[in-house]
Amino acid sequence: MPGRPPHRQAASMTRTKGLKKAQWAAMRLLLGTVGRLSEGVRIGYRHGFDSGSMLDHVYVNKAQGSLGIGRVIDRCYLNAVGWRAIRARRELLKDVLRKEISERGGRATVLDVASGPGRYLQDLVAEHPAGALRVECRDLDRAGLSQGERQSAQRGLVGITFAHGDALAPQPPADGAPDVIVVSGLYELLLEDDAIAASVERLRGLLAPGGVLVFTTQTRHPQLEFIANVLPNREGVPWVMKCRPVEQAERWARDAGFAEVASRRESVGLFTVTTARG
Repeated sequence: MPGRPPHRQAASMTRTKGLKKAQWAAMRLLLGTVGRLSEGVRIGYRHGFDSGSMLDHVYVNKAQGSLGIGRVIDRCYLNAVGWRAIRARRELLKDVLRKEISERGGRATVLDVASGPGRYLQDLVAEHPAGALRVECRDLDRAGLSQGERQSAQRGLVGITFAHGDALAPQPPADGAPDVIVVSGLYELLLEDDAIAASVERLRGLLAPGGVLVFTTQTRHPQLEFIANVLPNREGVPWVMKCRPVEQAERWARDAGFAEVASRRESVGLFTVTTARG
């Protein structure tokens, strides 16, 4: 059976692209109007849907909004598969860090180079005796850092500090090399593979002897097209992410000189947490 003539195929593809553009435009309009009744959507438009402030709202997982319907929208928003996976990633990350801290006798120095407010790190500090952990949270998002400072002060936490810093050009901590360096939710936002490989190598050089690098990888996401066409990131441009196989992430760690590399997958199945040591 003969196929379509080339000019008809081209016309069909053009119509499909046009419909897609109209669909994304309608979704952007809906989210930017009615969607703003949701506190999560408001935070996304104010700070970026990839921001630390956004993640903090996702971690709390409490629907908030205006006029009643806003809370309903926010609950639907918070139940999206990506946010559920990020909450599962946080729990896995906390388990991994607890193990690392336990192996060091319950005392460790931790550096998170892209922390946002660092709520999960605050939780870890709260679980240990005062002064047992020294945690430095760094980020380029000053709003997220200020939020973290307020939260930790309200909780009366000791040993956690917040500092402005570039995760891709990290400076050594002033109080000595860290036992654990964390990179959570950053590499998923980087589109250039070479940038991640260089970051892993650079961070290895900051670790104390016997230290461990803990980082996350997004291996798949069913809503990448929606996110890239509808949601703005912290810079106000489309939020484009890149998924990678965990084997590639592990290879970067080994190429950087880490001898022991292992990964675990969170329960929803979109992210892995990798530990690299040696």
